[in-house]
Amino acid sequence: MSELLQTYWPLIVAALVLGLAVAWYVFNASRKTRITGTSRDVLDEGAAPAERNKALIDSAPAATPMQPAAGVPATPAASGDDLTRIKGLGPKLSATLRDAGVTSFAQIAAWGDADIDRIDAQLGRFQGRIRRDDWVGQAKLLAQGDENGFAERYGKLS
Repeated sequence: MSELLQTYWPLIVAALVLGLAVAWYVFNASRKTRITGTSRDVLDEGAAPAERNKALIDSAPAATPMQPAAGVPATPAASGDDLTRIKGLGPKLSATLRDAGVTSFAQIAAWGDADIDRIDAQLGRFQGRIRRDDWVGQAKLLAQGDENGFAERYGKLS
């Protein structure tokens, strides 16, 4: 065995060095590339903020509690309706509506275009859901207690 080591020691050392080089490359190549540098913005170069953006920044928040529509009771039942029965309206949207003062199907059924636009603006990434999923139509049927009509038009209640 010692004769083999004495004869082939240069090849063994070369194989060991090659193995270490491959291992180093494999472990270092799997790391994400680090980007160093500075990100420049037009404002850094002396440009003034756009007036329309400045007006939006300086204005007061637009989120105001929704006023009940005409003919809708101002204070619905303490617990309100289970708004999640409306298709496309989950727990997060239900909480958002409750924060805006909407707690019953009757309130949603009485929404006009202005009400829809005002509430839709508060829905963040869910904007457009009210019209797309026809919340007003669904709420009208649910407020009337017409579960058969609801099931025919929108599918079975869950």
